[in-house]
Parts: sequence; C-alpha cells; structure tokens
Amino acid sequence: MDDTIVALATPLGRSGIGVIRLSGPSSLGIASRLTGKQDFSPPPRKATLERLVDPADGQVVDTALITYFKTPNSFTGEDVVEIACHGSPVVLRQVVDMCLRFDARLAEPGEFTLRALANGRMNLAQAEAVRDLIDSQTKASARQSARQLEGALSSELQPIKDDLLNIIIVLESALEFVEDDLPEVQTAGLVKALEELADRVGDLASTFKAGRLIREGLRVALVGRPNVGKSSLFNRLIGQERAIVTDIAGTTRDQIHERYTIGDIPISLIDTAGLRDTDDTVEKIGVERSRRTMVDSDIVIVLLDGSESLTDEDLRLVDEASRFDHVIAANKSDIATTRPDIPGSHVIHISAKTGEGIDELEKAVVSPYTSSEPNAGFLVSDARHHDLLSRCEGEIRGSLALLKGRSSEEIVLLGLHNSLRYLGQITGETTTEDMLTRIFSTFCIGK
Repeated sequence: MDDTIVALATPLGRSGIGVIRLSGPSSLGIASRLTGKQDFSPPPRKATLERLVDPADGQVVDTALITYFKTPNSFTGEDVVEIACHGSPVVLRQVVDMCLRFDARLAEPGEFTLRALANGRMNLAQAEAVRDLIDSQTKASARQSARQLEGALSSELQPIKDDLLNIIIVLESALEFVEDDLPEVQTAGLVKALEELADRVGDLASTFKAGRLIREGLRVALVGRPNVGKSSLFNRLIGQERAIVTDIAGTTRDQIHERYTIGDIPISLIDTAGLRDTDDTVEKIGVERSRRTMVDSDIVIVLLDGSESLTDEDLRLVDEASRFDHVIAANKSDIATTRPDIPGSHVIHISAKTGEGIDELEKAVVSPYTSSEPNAGFLVSDARHHDLLSRCEGEIRGSLALLKGRSSEEIVLLGLHNSLRYLGQITGETTTEDMLTRIFSTFCIGK
C-alpha cells in the first residue's frame, strides 16, 4: 500500500459533478501537478477552486474544487485528495488519465475501504457496512447499515469477547496446576457464564431472519392457471403496466421480474406462466419454469379466479403450494357473485382491477417474516456474520458440554479458542487474506 491509487468515486455517466479520489503518499504531489503549481499546499478539509491543466499541451481541462485530507484524518488514514470536476465523462476520463501519467494507479474494487481497514480507521464489520449502505434499497436497510458503520455490531460483540476471554484466562490458569481439579463452585460459575454467553450469541444470530429480510427482501412468485389475472395483479402491485394483459389464455410464457417495496421490505416479484397441461412446446417450457420458481421463492401467491367455480387444476395447485410458504388469493371480487372457499385455508378476496383487498394481500405476504420488530435493536443482516455467530455458539455449547462432563481444561479450551476466533473474523482481527479478497471484490470501484 505504498503506492497512490485513483478512481472515479461517483457513478459513470453525465452529471453536474463528478468526484475523483486519490489516496496515498503522492496524492498531494499529483494534485500539484494537475494544477501546474509547484507550491500547491491547500489547507486540509477546505475546498479550493483550481484550474486543471494538461501538461502535455498546457490546455485547461476543467475548473474543479480540490479538497485535501491530511493523514491520518481521512477516510483511508492516508493523504487523500478529492477532485470535484464537472460531470462530463470526457473530462473525468482526462483527469484520471493525467493522474495515471503522474504515477498513480487505478484502484481495485473496494481498495479505498480496504486501506481504511488496514490503517485502523474501521474494522471489517464497519467496512462491510459501507458496501451495504451504498447498496441499501429501503430506509430500513440504510438505517441498519448506518448503525453498523457507526460500530453497533462491534459494540454488541466486544462484551461477549471480553467475557469469553475472562473464562479462557481462568481455564488457562488452571492448566498451571494440573494436579488439582477446578473447585466445584468455580466450575459451576463457569458453566453458568458459558450458558449465558451461548444464549447471548444465539440471540444475536437469531436476528438474521429479520435482518436478511430488510437487506435482501423477499422473492415472491405469482402462480395460477391461465387467465386468472396474474399479470393484472402483477401490474397492480408494482404500480405500472409492466406485464401484457389480454383475454387470451397463456399470454405470459416466460417469467417477468420486477422489484418494489412493501413498507420497508424489498420485494422481488415474479409473474409466471399459467400452470396447465399443454401441448404447446414454448408454453410447456414456461410451465416448467413456473414450477421451479415456486421452489426457489420465499413465498408463493396462489391466484384463483373468484368469479368462477374452483377447478381441479386450482385444487391441485393449492395442494402443490401447500409444501411452501404461500398465500391464496381469489381475484375478480368486483364481478364475483360467490366467494370460493377452500377448507383449511384462508382465502383473501381481491380485485386487481379496482385494488380491493390489495393491502390485505400485501400484509399477508410479509407478515410471516416480520414477527421481529425491526427497530427494536441491531439486526444481523450479513450471511457471513450469521454463519460465524452460529459457529461461535456451537463451539461454546460444545465446550459447555465438555466442562459439565468434567473433561480436561485443554479440551474445553479448544472450543472456546475457536469461538473467540470466529468472533474475531467478524470484525477482522483473525480474517485470512483470501477472505478479505472475496469480501472486498464485492465493493464498487472508487469505494
């Protein structure tokens, strides 16, 4: 990390402003060469208006605001320069090319944040929160990411690590006196402490269901036989005419995906081909895809035609969907004279045309996944964190069982050291280089 990196920190395309970021020991020197001023020394954290000059021909490339952040008081902990140019792709490309000619190199994905991690400006959990905050789709997910960036997860883990380390110290000390067993009273105290620790880790891991919901949302499949109004309902839910609606059965032959939100929960909605027996080759492929989508979805909306009597196909579909989380809705309530009843199942009566019952349907879709109050506390939303917390809990409970069975301290300590290592991997103290490479490869360039 002795070299200086450069990247566009704002999205590609035309905009009012585009920001180019430099980080590394030569950042200020490169900025000096961009301005053509040998004595360029702007005050830290104050923007200065400067002309950017191409030394190859002496022509002015742009007029830009340059802000200098002096090490260690910068995002990366290094000297950082941010150049706010006009957002022309041509201008931005010229400025980046000039930086490269002045011995900077293009940053790798997430390299600015990786340098912040290496220089102690944040831990790994906070670094991942930077990515999640950029990728957040709702206010709730942005709120959770901001809390993690502020250190909420680290604050939850530190007392657990401290208590775990205290137990390890007691057991390590007991190894110095191998001829004596731990007193019963001391063993009982350790058992109680480990039980409480395992419960605390388990409680934190159990928030992943709600945290994942806020971060990733639900995959919802619309299924039903042809012409029951799936495409009309799809358009009603997403609020635009996305799917083609006709009176011809089998219009939808391939899946249509669209994202929207119910409250603060991202929804990936999939309109599928009508499920029926058919000899049409193309439609048959669509039907097979529809059945696979049911398996892959978090929840299935089974749509019936409420203006007609239930058919054998409807009943077979309801039976098939019963193996998954599902909601049954009867469409066309605006013209229905009777309401279909399915023994043992709650049917929501809706009208994709008028909007009747849509609120009830949306509530039924998300209610099985929102039993936890999203604002009650910090939620684990990253699958990596959840996996490590689950492993940690398993190791603690394994050591607890060994301690109760009067196993030697050395064997008990093995699981406790593993659990401490798993917690360290969450915040980056014990994370391998390969794992860091995988994590930061998911970041955008410029961050």
